[in-house]
Parts: sequence; C-alpha cells; structure tokens
Amino acid sequence: MARQGDERVWYGKVLGSALAVTLLAAGVSVWSAQAGAVNKGASPKPTASATQGSPLKPVAVSIAHASDKGARGVNITIDDGPDPTWTPEVLDVLREFGVKATFCMVGPQAQAHPDLVKKVVAAGHRLCDHSVSHDTTMNKKSEAYQSKEILDAERMITEASGGVRPMYYRAPGGAFTPYSRRLAASRGMRPLGWNVDSKDFERPGTDAIVATVEGELPNGPTILFHDAGGDRSETVEALRLVLPRLKEQGYSFGFPVR
Repeated sequence: MARQGDERVWYGKVLGSALAVTLLAAGVSVWSAQAGAVNKGASPKPTASATQGSPLKPVAVSIAHASDKGARGVNITIDDGPDPTWTPEVLDVLREFGVKATFCMVGPQAQAHPDLVKKVVAAGHRLCDHSVSHDTTMNKKSEAYQSKEILDAERMITEASGGVRPMYYRAPGGAFTPYSRRLAASRGMRPLGWNVDSKDFERPGTDAIVATVEGELPNGPTILFHDAGGDRSETVEALRLVLPRLKEQGYSFGFPVR
C-alpha cells in the first residue's frame, strides 16, 4: 500500500505509541519463548487475555482472498483504526446498507478506543489483527520481533473488545513471512490479503476511489479501505456510492474465508 504525505506523520504517532506499549510490556524473552514454540511446530501457550471467549482453533496458513459468499461475494475490509472521527462514520454507512465488514485494527488504536472496538463487534463485524506498529518492513525483521508485533496486538484488540479475538491477521503492507503466517494461524487468525486496493489512503477523490474499486474488482473479492490515518471523508463517501452499486450488480457482502 502506498504511504505518502501526511500519513507519514500518522504512522510516526502509531510507532511512538507502539514504543511506549513495548516499554511497558513484558520482556521479549517471554515472546521469544512463544516464537520458539511455534517455530518447532507447537502452538504458543495462550496468555490470560487470549483464553477469553471460544477456544483457540488453528486455521489455514495460506493467505485468504476468497469470500464466504462464493463467486459473487465481496469482502469489505477496513484498515488502521479504530479512529474516533472516522470509524463511527464508516459504521453508519455500513449499517445504512446492511453490510458487514472486517476491521483490521492497529493494537494501540484499539487500546485507546475500546468503546469503538466494542461497537464494531456489537454491529456484527469481524476483527483482524493489523500489528502494533504498522511496520511495513516486518518481513525483514526477526521472528521475535514479528511475534511481539502480532501477539501484543492480538492481546490489545482482545482486551479492548471485551474478550472477542481477532479472526484474521493482515500484515502491514502485505509484509507476511512463512513464520508470521504460521504464528497467526496457530492463534486462530487466518492470514488476510486483498485483491483490490481502493487507494483511498492517498485521497485521490471520491470518484477516483469508486472507479478504482469498480475497475479492479475482477481481480478478486477482497477490497481494502481505511478508517484512520488522516481525513477519511472520501472513503466514507466512496463507500456510500460503492455499496449500493455492487448490490445492484448482484454482489453480496460476506467475510473472508477462514
């Protein structure tokens, strides 16, 4: 995903928050031990927060793109929030058109806005782990680092939701590794890709976002939007236009396969 202009400022803030969380978190040795367990093929020992809700069930390690609604299904995915300004507006549009989505949340954002995480869950949407720092170079970092980014974010999102775990893991910028996919899958989080990048993060204009989605949808059903990282008014308006158009074209809205 392209990251230009003022989004760098936003990601700098995310990284600053992530650093503060890291300094307060338990030592890396705990997470390294879990990483070693996964690397040997064993599942990591669940933390206290991870034992809330339904039992952990490992899922496939391959990156999901398909929709559980079949060939005419579409998956709406929303990245980088929750955000106190834009997430409520996105939720309002989704509710207006009766669409469920998958929200890929950054750990510190979820931790800062647990009320919004709970609203997302209460509305019937699904949660996705989008790491702690949104580091698009995670695939070049150590397994211990990847483990901490994924597991800390999982814990933050689970705690913010009141015990509902993320069902997916989306690597920032698609920076998956075999290790990160295996770790996420062992925690019941299906690695999640996308087929259509709406380019909404670049704020090209509502019409351009809509045109990108409609032009690239033949590539596959999973569409990437954002609800944080700056002014997302174009995203909100694009969703308001795209959702009814896709319904008129015979598409149904579902979730990524698990």
